[in-house]
Amino acid sequence: MPDPSVPADDAPIAYSKDLKSDHALVEEAVTINRPPSELYQFWRQQENLAGVMENVVWIEKVDDKRYRWTVKAPGGKEVSWVAAITNDLTDRELTWQSEDGGDIDNSGRVRFEDAGERGTVVRATIAYDPPAGVVGQLVAKLFQREPRIQSRRDLHRFKQLMETGEITTSARNQREREERDENQTITRQPTTPVYQENQA
Repeated sequence: MPDPSVPADDAPIAYSKDLKSDHALVEEAVTINRPPSELYQFWRQQENLAGVMENVVWIEKVDDKRYRWTVKAPGGKEVSWVAAITNDLTDRELTWQSEDGGDIDNSGRVRFEDAGERGTVVRATIAYDPPAGVVGQLVAKLFQREPRIQSRRDLHRFKQLMETGEITTSARNQREREERDENQTITRQPTTPVYQENQA
């Protein structure tokens, strides 16, 4: 399993892939004009992330530190795993590691770096290692579809939601969204985030 804190093969931290396997390490960052505490609180309630990550079907809270993720895979399939939070630094950093028995062995870290008047730099790093076999082939295909671009899109959706209160997509983004319905709007309420999807 790649270590999300160390670039593989000295490749750029933004995206590194081991050519001998399906191991990969992706890092993306975005500046969001909100305080670190607000962004951390949103991310700490990981159920919220299903509303900003395009390929995530749903996230179920198992307990205070464990969440079951279900994600779309090619061919109409779904893959799932339980991720456990392994390091929790309030308002600063979260790290996680998938538990044994899931469809994807993965780990990651998200940092919330105070950027003064500009808000917060959110820096997300994800490492994954699909299993062997048919499920592994599906997972590898999912993550090989330009994972850096997908990560960037997800972070920018997060930025839009936190800065404006909603995410709006349109028909011209259909190819990028793949299976997403067009004209989807997700709304963030002032307190606990609640998502509403309105079909035009």
